[in-house]
Amino acid sequence: MYKLAFFVPPSHVEVVKAAVFAAGGGRIGDYDCCAWQVLGQGQFRPLDGSQPFIGHTGVVEQVEEWRVELVVADELIQSVIVALKHSHPYQTPAYEVWQLASV
Repeated sequence: MYKLAFFVPPSHVEVVKAAVFAAGGGRIGDYDCCAWQVLGQGQFRPLDGSQPFIGHTGVVEQVEEWRVELVVADELIQSVIVALKHSHPYQTPAYEVWQLASV
């Protein structure tokens, strides 16, 4: 089992969650669409050659973003990451993946 966390602007949080759920993320026992999320503030500066969804090249941007966390079965992690990347509006989505231990 893996834990996936990703950061997404409010305009796309439901779209990206729907995509990762459709790919099999967020299943716990007899439940699906399981996730935890919190609103926070992200920061980045688009560099030359970037195609920012938000902001302008060379300017530090501070934006509201949702941090969404969910679990993903071992055999689904690759397809869930593909779904995340295809549905996310950012050129390079920020996400984290942790392998979980069974105890």
